[in-house]
Amino acid sequence: MPQISPSLSLPYLQPAQAQKHVTHNEALRILDAVTQLSVQDATLTEPPASPTEGARYVVNGVGTGAWANNDFAVTIWSDSAWHFVQPTTGWRADVAATGETLRFDGSAWVALAAGGGGAVDLQNLPLVGIGTTADTTNRLSVSADATLLTNQGSGHQLKLNKAAPGDTASLLFQTGFSGRAEMGTSGSDDFAIKVSPDGNTFHTALSVDADSGAVQFPTGQNYFQDVFIVNDTAFSFDIPWSNPSRMMMWLSVNMGGRFYMIAVTGSMTGAGNFSEIFASPPGTLSFLTGALSGTTGPANSINLSIDSSSGTPRMYVENRLGSNRLFTLATLGK
Repeated sequence: MPQISPSLSLPYLQPAQAQKHVTHNEALRILDAVTQLSVQDATLTEPPASPTEGARYVVNGVGTGAWANNDFAVTIWSDSAWHFVQPTTGWRADVAATGETLRFDGSAWVALAAGGGGAVDLQNLPLVGIGTTADTTNRLSVSADATLLTNQGSGHQLKLNKAAPGDTASLLFQTGFSGRAEMGTSGSDDFAIKVSPDGNTFHTALSVDADSGAVQFPTGQNYFQDVFIVNDTAFSFDIPWSNPSRMMMWLSVNMGGRFYMIAVTGSMTGAGNFSEIFASPPGTLSFLTGALSGTTGPANSINLSIDSSSGTPRMYVENRLGSNRLFTLATLGK
């Protein structure tokens, strides 16, 4: 029959043993020492000067004095003597003075918050994976049907911060972990919405200028707001769509209540592509071909043209109304 129990090393009573109460009481002493283990201190390597009856301690490393040769042991002061129990891997101890929880890892007592397992310090975590595994790029990873961020108080903000304007702060929508749509400030502080068929080539569907708030739709629609055109000068812009193209343009002038709507279709080559849908007042639009210099078209009119001589078709708006004017141009095309 073995002499002691396998886990706590409690001494067994032996057959025909004399003074069985001694062995029994020693087993009870060990149980009293390690059951619901709470220690007064776990930082000492030598005994305190005046321990109280039943006080328990963890020897913090190499024991000295009365604790010599009992490194990392659990010790209890009982019957005016120190009694020792050697821990095994996985034992836990609560430090009564601090509330700290220690775990014996097989060679030393380790605070749980310092990597001993169990509860951890929730500040400055290196990785967090919820339902999935986080990595060094995706340090917070969540696998779930939905993720809820709700208000505490009156509202809630989700903040994406970047270090410099040329960096990226965006939301990326993926299919099979390949990008298909992105919204945010990427490469500048202009806000943009982009889409992609393959995760490699992205098309900017909408862009908002950070300085002015002007909205542009580079691959389908463009807005030009408050274009100031001095009399006998011309304003021009590249037609940003495919060639041939379909294009609608709304033109208004801030003086005289002038409003115009024009359609341009087909190959972007010249005046033959223009079709006047609406004009107020009528007869104040002239459609030309080629670049306009400011006095190319007839006087007392607004002259429009397309110039494709340089390769990329370019739209010209020439002000020959007799005074400086503020124009609002809106274009929709494909």
